[in-house]
Amino acid sequence: MKQESLPARFFGKRSQAILVALGIFSLTLTNPAIADEKMLRTLTVTGQGETAIATTLTQVQLGVEVKGQTANEVQQEVAKRSSSVVELLRSRQVEKLQTTGIQLQPAYDYSNNQQRLVGYIGSNIVSFRLATDKVGNLLDEAVKVGATRIDSVSFTASDSAISTAQKQALRLATEDAQEQADAVLGVLNLTRKEVVSIQLNGSSTPPPMPLMVKEAARMDAATTPVVGGEQTVNASVTLQISY
Repeated sequence: MKQESLPARFFGKRSQAILVALGIFSLTLTNPAIADEKMLRTLTVTGQGETAIATTLTQVQLGVEVKGQTANEVQQEVAKRSSSVVELLRSRQVEKLQTTGIQLQPAYDYSNNQQRLVGYIGSNIVSFRLATDKVGNLLDEAVKVGATRIDSVSFTASDSAISTAQKQALRLATEDAQEQADAVLGVLNLTRKEVVSIQLNGSSTPPPMPLMVKEAARMDAATTPVVGGEQTVNASVTLQISY
């Protein structure tokens, strides 16, 4: 008599186990997700984006340096001139004004192979940020009221401009990644489908562009020209694309 196999639904779990053991029928379960994953083909590409923006702000570090015979004399003179400089800066409503360094140290003469105390050197350095078109006049005025050194001048864009540039750079990076995928798949006669995953590698903004200035006392009587340049913002995006 010919034995016919019956669908698994006609047997209980115990009966199914017995029939499987006897080799009468087999039951195979397949996870659809695993099958789909095996069939999914993907390409991973990384795109780059770059945006240049104009710098409109200038970061300045300047201060007072005084030499004298006694520590008290030097300290008093530094305090007097520094107060005048800070008062000027506040009156011009500069941003991020802060003290970056205060020093008072002895000065020695090492001639004739001997160390001889000849006085003291004191300094008070501050930093601030201001619109670039206003910096030239302010530097000249700061020197007039007591500043004796300008340590550095650097240029940067505003925070809002940098934020907008970062978003634009990310858009360009995403488009670049898609174009790369199309170029590769096109050669292979394949078509880009869906984006499976997205990884933002972040955007970076170079530090402010420096312009070094020394010895403020030698500056010309005319207004000091200060001209900023451009700042570049970079971004990177990695896409995993099915095809």
